[in-house]
Amino acid sequence: MKFRNGWSVMLVITFGMVITIAGCEKGMDGEVEKPNQPNVSEGKFTLGETPLAFSFYGSYDWYTMQPWGEDIASKWIKENKKVIVNNIPSGGAAAQKFNTMIASGELPDVIFTERGADVERLRKAGKLVPLDPYLDKYPNLKKWASPAAISMLKSEDGKLYQFPNWYTKLPTGNGGYIVNKKIHKELGSPALETFDDLYAFLKQVKDKYPNVIPFEVTIAAQGIDVLYSGFANDHPTQFVSQLAVPQGDKLTSVFADPVYKETMQFASRLYREKLMTQDALTQTLDQVREKVTTGRVAVAAAFNVTDLGKRGTVALQGKDPEAGYAILRPLHKKDVNENKVWPTQYDVLGWNVNLITTSAKNPEGIFAYLDWLTSEEGQRVINFGPEGTYWQGTDDLGAPKLGKAYFDQSTEIARLLGIWDTFTWAGNSTFLGEINDRVMKQFPPGKDDWAAGAQSVTRKSSFNVTEFINLEPAPDSEEGIIAQRIGDIYTEARAKILYAKTDEEVSGILEKAGKDANQAGYDKLLKFKTDRWQANLKKIGAK
Repeated sequence: MKFRNGWSVMLVITFGMVITIAGCEKGMDGEVEKPNQPNVSEGKFTLGETPLAFSFYGSYDWYTMQPWGEDIASKWIKENKKVIVNNIPSGGAAAQKFNTMIASGELPDVIFTERGADVERLRKAGKLVPLDPYLDKYPNLKKWASPAAISMLKSEDGKLYQFPNWYTKLPTGNGGYIVNKKIHKELGSPALETFDDLYAFLKQVKDKYPNVIPFEVTIAAQGIDVLYSGFANDHPTQFVSQLAVPQGDKLTSVFADPVYKETMQFASRLYREKLMTQDALTQTLDQVREKVTTGRVAVAAAFNVTDLGKRGTVALQGKDPEAGYAILRPLHKKDVNENKVWPTQYDVLGWNVNLITTSAKNPEGIFAYLDWLTSEEGQRVINFGPEGTYWQGTDDLGAPKLGKAYFDQSTEIARLLGIWDTFTWAGNSTFLGEINDRVMKQFPPGKDDWAAGAQSVTRKSSFNVTEFINLEPAPDSEEGIIAQRIGDIYTEARAKILYAKTDEEVSGILEKAGKDANQAGYDKLLKFKTDRWQANLKKIGAK
């Protein structure tokens, strides 16, 4: 998964879905449409002249699309662009439904999903429409996405099948650390720059605030991976998530990585001394948010710490204007260069992708809509609403000129943003990043957006991991089966490490995990990933 760029209109959420063209039959949302016929004037499909209806499947358990046409943005799109989107819900069982669709041969017109194995599975079955013929006819994707992104999105046959969401030419990122301002101040505002500083502060918190979590690492203990980024120069969290650490021109074992070992020894120490949340591996996101929004967290580390910090600050300042959270510069080991610490990351491809299937009666029309959605106008409509409601006119960069109602109706704006996020299938982080400062300067004093300010820190500490994308093998391949075994070994070892009583015990757990991984074929998997990595470097012109 991978994030929106800035102020409140750029929440860090990503969605997976499928878009399907409706025929004569009644659509999933009750709309009745005639078969779509492409508008062939000047050889292009023109939105707003010919009606376009398509169904949409989000291939994620958690994704729930809001009703189309019932909010001001999608209503405007429906009326002015003549677009109707019929949702196909996953029912919380996206993988099973996806497999059923493939088995039955009844695919939706467009699938919004992760890059990777499922994409190639559909491509090899001949179920995807190549998008290359549309790139020059509809210029927005080509304008805003980098040539490297388009190149990396192409499949082995050299064709493009994926329309990306949240692609970027600019650094993005939301990972890092936050501190409870009130607790920090009451303890004398000690320095929080190094891990030694952090440890000393957490000890103080534990002593003075028995009902507060000193260090919150959020769901799946992802904050531990954030710690990893500070134990050596240029060691982004990506190395842990891909279970492969670069050494020269090869990818090597994470279990043998001295940086990972030191990280886990520190994490184990925090856990055994009860300085870290004790339900790190079992808690839900709602439980984490409840702790943060009630002020029961001193320091938190997360992949999306800007969301946590904003939620916590808004909730706490409703009762106390001095309360809330502050973003921290990336924490690090004493001898590590603070400018080479990368607790968050991005790649130019963004997060998920739209796949137009061969079931679509009008694939060009769907591409035209996605290309409009990723345009300046499309991004303004889906992030700020249609012109004339909360904004009027634009500046030279295309930033909307926000009206008083935008700031006065903050609760309604927040409600709308939650709806619009479910329609954001072609987010353009490049454009939104370019206009971010222009938008933020329009906020009145006291009404500025917390997340946007925090991102001025997180973006500067975001690592470009484009060269490491698409390293995972197909699940049913030999390497894919090995990868599953290695993942299981890693997960088990990580849990055992948290409960370890000494640094020596941590070392022993990692050594055993490394041996188990090697017996499971880790070398073969690392060779596969190394070859993919080297191929990526050639694609992006880095080799």
